[in-house]
Amino acid sequence: MAKRDFYEVLGVSKGASEDEIKKAYRKMALQFHPDKNPGNKEAEDKFKEAAAAYDVLSNKEKKQRYDQFGHAGMGGAAGGGAGGFGGMNMDDIFSQFGDIFGGFGGGNRGGRRVNRGANIRIKVTLTLEEIATGVEKKIKVNKLIACETCTGTGAEAGSAHDTCNTCRGSGHVTRVQNTILGQMQSTALCPTCSGEGKIIKNKCKKCSGEGVVRGESVIPINIPAGVQEGMQLQVSGMGNAGARGGVNGDLLIVIEEKEHEVLSRDGNDLHYDLFVNFADAALGAEAIVPALGGKVKIKIEPGTHAGKILRLKHKGLPNVSYHETGDLLVNINVWTPQKLSSEEKKLMEKLRESENFIPSPGKKDKGFFARMKEMFE
Repeated sequence: MAKRDFYEVLGVSKGASEDEIKKAYRKMALQFHPDKNPGNKEAEDKFKEAAAAYDVLSNKEKKQRYDQFGHAGMGGAAGGGAGGFGGMNMDDIFSQFGDIFGGFGGGNRGGRRVNRGANIRIKVTLTLEEIATGVEKKIKVNKLIACETCTGTGAEAGSAHDTCNTCRGSGHVTRVQNTILGQMQSTALCPTCSGEGKIIKNKCKKCSGEGVVRGESVIPINIPAGVQEGMQLQVSGMGNAGARGGVNGDLLIVIEEKEHEVLSRDGNDLHYDLFVNFADAALGAEAIVPALGGKVKIKIEPGTHAGKILRLKHKGLPNVSYHETGDLLVNINVWTPQKLSSEEKKLMEKLRESENFIPSPGKKDKGFFARMKEMFE
């Protein structure tokens, strides 16, 4: 079944502000909350669908990709998994959107605490070539994973969890105190079960009842083209596993750029310093310059001055958020030899006396800023 447009799901326009999106989601979350609609599968599906829409539209980077590519641009990021909102469970939603539910309580379900695994942050180094095209990488991550012996429950095989007698499974206890203003009632997490509403009678020996153990996972990640140094990508649910069947944390990927041998980056543009000799600058020539897609032949016009910048359109890097590609800027440098042979010196002496080699005050060369302005125009 085709997914509905996320803006349509929340009933907001594409230009809606963050507050408008949050307000629309809160309204739907309260309307279709499972505690208000027990056993209503349709309400639960709408609740999940709204959560998936809010997950994307409330995140600036995800929203930009969605506005550009729609659901196809989300990959595994939309709705907490490749399955979209259909792949989410209720614990995922309660943990991720705790600030929205107000009285329902973030990280709790029906008053019970839901354990959430910690996020993991790693650095991934990319070459300019990988950034230009986008790349899929498989990374090995040392993290907490669900215990195979107890399948993450924390209880020995064949044993079950017992309902906490202190809170009777609610996860919280209520205390009433007599004060000069009358009776005051307060609610707190149950000290016996730490808010989970259940206790383990026989703990798993391998994980000591935690439901998680240290292990390694190989995680495939798709990095879009055009990412930049310091940019952070999020892969939902690929962080540390939550204790005793809780919600997984996220994997946060911080981008690092590997320095290129000859090209330098400025935003989406690339720069290359080309050195030419006096003869080529004066007479004109052809030159081969490196680019990310392969070498490119350029023409040097006769009379080219040092400092001239040649722009090769769309030979730079793509923008990660919208359809635009930067340029390759070739900076012309005239090479001055440090040592000359006697024959070369004689030739240069003759040229120095030539009228055409004497700078003319009436023909001022354009300054650096003028050349830069001309380049961008």
